[in-house]
Amino acid sequence: MSHSAVVDAWRERERSLRDLGHDVVTLSAAAWDEGGSFVRLRPRPGEPVQPVRTLGRHPALFVFDPRPLWRALGQPWDVIDIHEEPFALSTAEVLVLRVLRRSRTPYVLYSAQNIDKTYPVPFRWLERWALRHAAGVSVCNSEAGHIVERKGLPVSATLIPLGTDLMHFRPVDGSPADGSRPAIVRVGYAGRLEAHKGVAVLIDAVCADERLTLRVAGAGPAEAELRAQVQARGATGRVEFAGAVPHADLPGFYRSVDVVAVPSLTTDSWVEQFGRVAVEAMACGTPVVASDSGALPDVVGEAGVLVPPGDAAALRDALLRVGTDPEFAATLRSAGLSQAAGTSWATVAARQDGLYRSAVGPLGHDPEPGPRPVDIVVVAYGAPDLLRSALQPLRGETVLVVDNSSSPEVRAVCSELGVRYVDPGHNGGFAAGVNVGLRERRSESSDVLLLNPDARIEPSGIRQLTAALRARPDLASVSPRLRDPQGDDERVLWPFPTPFGAWLDALALGRHRRGEFAVGAVLLLRAEAIRDIGGFDDTFFLYAEETDWAYRAARRGWRHAMVATVTATHVGAGTSGDETRREAHFHAGQERYYRKHFGGVGWQIARAAQLAGSAARSLRPGRAGQLARNRVRTYLRGPLAVERDLAARTGAEEER
Repeated sequence: MSHSAVVDAWRERERSLRDLGHDVVTLSAAAWDEGGSFVRLRPRPGEPVQPVRTLGRHPALFVFDPRPLWRALGQPWDVIDIHEEPFALSTAEVLVLRVLRRSRTPYVLYSAQNIDKTYPVPFRWLERWALRHAAGVSVCNSEAGHIVERKGLPVSATLIPLGTDLMHFRPVDGSPADGSRPAIVRVGYAGRLEAHKGVAVLIDAVCADERLTLRVAGAGPAEAELRAQVQARGATGRVEFAGAVPHADLPGFYRSVDVVAVPSLTTDSWVEQFGRVAVEAMACGTPVVASDSGALPDVVGEAGVLVPPGDAAALRDALLRVGTDPEFAATLRSAGLSQAAGTSWATVAARQDGLYRSAVGPLGHDPEPGPRPVDIVVVAYGAPDLLRSALQPLRGETVLVVDNSSSPEVRAVCSELGVRYVDPGHNGGFAAGVNVGLRERRSESSDVLLLNPDARIEPSGIRQLTAALRARPDLASVSPRLRDPQGDDERVLWPFPTPFGAWLDALALGRHRRGEFAVGAVLLLRAEAIRDIGGFDDTFFLYAEETDWAYRAARRGWRHAMVATVTATHVGAGTSGDETRREAHFHAGQERYYRKHFGGVGWQIARAAQLAGSAARSLRPGRAGQLARNRVRTYLRGPLAVERDLAARTGAEEER
């Protein structure tokens, strides 16, 4: 379901999916304003595309005629692709109809929004609801993926570029240049004429040097102002406004110029989400100069020249360099063709195929056969003696230490024991350290054992954990029994935090809740689950990151377990002697978790429960009462605010 499928060229994705053997039916807007042009849906003969009337013209503020949607949702699909933003009214409409139809078909969404916005009620509620239950989201830029993951998407977003028809957008036969240095550089711009597109900056750049000429293809509300700017600069002979160029004629436009400029600006409310013009120009063999803004650096890569947004002088210099240096232009031309090849519709369809297969569910497919290699990842922060104790039993195993402390002593221990050592260069927190380890493992087929430096397990125990993990295809993680140095058992399995559960804990009824996930002191993660869920959320600095990962996995149908026949020793808080700092990070992690999965309202409910329970316990004598009183102060201030205060004080102390 996609309003933008009204454009014939953009339905090439579905055609390529059908070439892969899929049965794809598209419900599209019957008509839509695309780039300033009113487009009516015209399906090709036999193409399974159904026009649907729409009410509203804004991409996020329109709804479909519900009757065709209702009929379509009653059919037995494997996946529903709602190719709309998670916060859009049309997305909410489809999901409401899906609920009323009692459909359990998994759905995927689309997002290009690379500015982390907090939408007004009810849009932020609709967005959270849509993301929390989605089986996947395709994004056209990496920042959009990070945003939907932070807002509650339970799986990793799938990066899929906007597709390019490489048979339509391609170089002409023969050499595009004869190697001479042209006296006049022909610059092209294609797109909407709006302030945030930076065309005024481009005109300033062109007007600053008589060797530059400009051809503008497009229309929009800023056209009159831009024409007046050209006239005021006395450059009417060097700047041509060609009007909106039909899609069929765009390749000829790109080939008619020496360099294409994409001068997009970054504003508080808008940033370039992809940059289709840049890809199309590169596919036609025309070099590109673009702003270092939004998704453009990823789209252009090393195949073009990036300049600071809004800098007319830098833009002028870059255009001149590309236009007057044939060798440099040839290098960019070759790199651009390679870069554009990665956006072919076949590539897009293959990635979309992977998203759909994942959406069907990881448990719907047999796990990969054969024995499983295990990579052991230890995220260290100082405490070299504890680290040595953890590593000594593991000689001969595949171990990677990620040193968040950049400590020479930790490096020396790793060298002594023959363990691979990685220094990320800064302390990004435990989750960030784990993600470094996941990227550095031998292969995506490796299970990963997360081992705290203050924990100790024997290789035989790891083998038993692996066997237990592989014995059940629904297990995402397993943990051993944990004992402290005195031999007392620690609690391993815990219930997922929820607002309701927070009140059960406050009323001393939490002991009746069953354990649902394992703590991360010694935790074996399944390779398929890592591939399905992604890594840890590195917005969690310390604590609750494994809770977040386990909760996301559980929402995808995965389970977690403790293997009672395997025992590991755990010192507990062994790498940090600062109780104040531990408490601050622990409760800040809780706030992040609640806000991510239950929203601001859920967090306030849980916060009230913490305040009530801590206030009651604050009446106890001694240390227990003091800790409860400290907790009351933390929750009155807000755990994230307390963590920020602590970071500010630490930074000030380091400066002194």
